[in-house]
Amino acid sequence: MLDNQGISNILSTYAKLYELHGGNAFKVRATAGAAYNIKKIGEPLAEMTEEQLGKVPQIGKGLVPKVFEIIQTGSFEDLNDLLAATPKGVLDILKVKGLGPKKVEILWKEVGITSIPDLLDACRENRLVEVKGFGFKTQAQIISDIEFKFSQEGKFHWAKLKPVVKIINDLFEASEFVEQYEVTGDYRRMNDVIGNLDYLVVCSDLQALSDDLAEHQFELIDVLDDHHLFQYAEAVNVRIYETTDDRWGNELLRRTSTQGHLDLIKFDSLASIFDEEKKVYEALNLPFILPELREGLKELEHLKEQDQLITYQDLKGVLHNHSTYSDGLHTLEVMARQAQSMGLQYFGICDHSQTASYANGLKPERVLEQMHEIEALNKKMAPFKILSGIESDILGDGSLDYTNDILMLFDIVVASIHSNLTMDMDKAHLRLNGAIENPYTTILGHPTGRLLLMRPGYPIDHAYIIDACVANHVAIELNAHPYRLDMDWRWIDYALNKGAFISINPDAHQKEGLSDMQYGVNVARKGYLKPAQCLNAMGLEDLLLYIERKRKFRLS
Repeated sequence: MLDNQGISNILSTYAKLYELHGGNAFKVRATAGAAYNIKKIGEPLAEMTEEQLGKVPQIGKGLVPKVFEIIQTGSFEDLNDLLAATPKGVLDILKVKGLGPKKVEILWKEVGITSIPDLLDACRENRLVEVKGFGFKTQAQIISDIEFKFSQEGKFHWAKLKPVVKIINDLFEASEFVEQYEVTGDYRRMNDVIGNLDYLVVCSDLQALSDDLAEHQFELIDVLDDHHLFQYAEAVNVRIYETTDDRWGNELLRRTSTQGHLDLIKFDSLASIFDEEKKVYEALNLPFILPELREGLKELEHLKEQDQLITYQDLKGVLHNHSTYSDGLHTLEVMARQAQSMGLQYFGICDHSQTASYANGLKPERVLEQMHEIEALNKKMAPFKILSGIESDILGDGSLDYTNDILMLFDIVVASIHSNLTMDMDKAHLRLNGAIENPYTTILGHPTGRLLLMRPGYPIDHAYIIDACVANHVAIELNAHPYRLDMDWRWIDYALNKGAFISINPDAHQKEGLSDMQYGVNVARKGYLKPAQCLNAMGLEDLLLYIERKRKFRLS
């Protein structure tokens, strides 16, 4: 049986949908007002007859039949008709705080946004700043509200938990009760998506520590046999495992690793306890294995390569970035100078191509305009170099977004799919293959189109696409934005064994986004990427030579 709040919610949904579809403004206000007032009625409406409902002044005569139908069936005909006429994703957008029906109507019917992932992507890429009723502050608020919505589902992007980890570390550092601590689990292994945030502590008084945490938005949810479960800020589950100094090594290894890793190294065969992880591995006749590799996959096959894995410092340049020429927040010069200030040798600008009208994609005349600016900036900023590039949409038939006489002008071409993402594998392969086989494609951008925790991406046979890239001398992007991290790190090892080059690209739409390359490096290490097969770990001269040789080979 529906309570008054439930009836109110249904009426409120109807009012929003009715306004969304251009309904009478007076009727919208009357329905919304009734929905608001019904929440305050003390008597349960669900126990009333239709005649009794007619005597409730807060409802209004015109809504009485609808309320009675809600009581009987849980909905009513007019609402059902509106629901059938509205994409489910648009219904989800209506639930985003601060987005009323008028704004949602603009997003849906004028901008073509029909899902929460599309909305978040549009905000992140600054596509809404010129849309009436929106702006930078609105975009930022939408992102915040959507991320909060997703956080309620109990999983987070690794980057999202960085500030939470800092808060906990600072609290533990200052605590008189904590002798030793370390973040463990998914976070220490630098997984792209994190569930619980796990910590191992040596603590003199766990109850006193719990009391301290309670003063900093940590609520104790449960006390289990092996850990205390807290929730931070009503969102993040934090599990605290307690151990002793002499068992620290064993427990830190256990709490960091997957069960698959523990099985691989035969952890349960240990008969002794150790105060350091290194000693545990030594007792198992193994070298120390980096935390990020402890997944139970191929780490024992790569033991000798651990000190060769790529680091952030290995990166010599940054490719695939956007500017105010398309949907970026900062100008080309600001973006390039930010890269230069980071000690990099080159900066690749890859604004959106002409089909991406939603992102102010570049028509051929604006491509030439940008190239003239690049030429002028390169004279001022030498020896630092701006590479002229484009993120070309892969069209429905697999072709790129310009004719060859335009494509041949670019230093680099990142080919990406941005539209019509609901494809089966055959369609996805047709489009991707077309782009991969184009002689002007340098890099295949975010190969699956996924948005972590929001959109799974279109289906592909990863091995097939990787093989196609290798055969056509196309590098594969590891899009480093923490919402993407696409290609999936689990396929990097396969790609490397096939001879592929990986390009760690931030897909930055503002200068601060250039540092997202660190997130790409984190997961690239999990896939055993080394600098020799990372495109943007090449110095400028080597990269230019690589581009020239690849293009000559593919055009011959």
